[in-house]
Amino acid sequence: MPSFSAPPDKATAAGKTFEATIHTNCGDITLELDGAKAPQTVASFVQLAQKAYWKDSPCHRLTTAGLHVLQCGDPTGTGSGGPGYGYGIENAPVDGNYPAGTLAMARGQLPDTNGGQFFFVYDTTALPTDGGGYSIFGRVTSGMDILARIAKAGVESTSANPYDGPPAQPISILSVAVTEKKA
Repeated sequence: MPSFSAPPDKATAAGKTFEATIHTNCGDITLELDGAKAPQTVASFVQLAQKAYWKDSPCHRLTTAGLHVLQCGDPTGTGSGGPGYGYGIENAPVDGNYPAGTLAMARGQLPDTNGGQFFFVYDTTALPTDGGGYSIFGRVTSGMDILARIAKAGVESTSANPYDGPPAQPISILSVAVTEKKA
């Protein structure tokens, strides 16, 4: 797993919009990334995509009760891997409301632990705002049907919690392509 000493300069994404296509074994998920609202997060996502950080990386967590998210972005598939750096929260909703189609960063308990893990919100979800919330840095523009199929299949039966664990329908990131959208 590649490791980096520091996050990229947020100026590389500031004020820009990007389109990303996450190629998975279940189909393509297309995203719009908002560098105006979350420049550090988008700069990090773009760099990790360009460095093939997520190549052949399983999405390791699905939640199906209360929280409706599919979490990806850890090449180890364990939920504890990261790119070697962290940074702070950007563009987190004050009310904790994350609409369906939201793309946000996962983090540890501390607010400066954003890194390489992210999650898709497949159904409107309220997340805790303690510690600052979670950085919204984009939205799904195509592929919500894929997320719905993964969610409908539920959590792996070997999970200790039937509503939170590895997805029963395995989904892995094969590659990620990112291009800047021109105005």
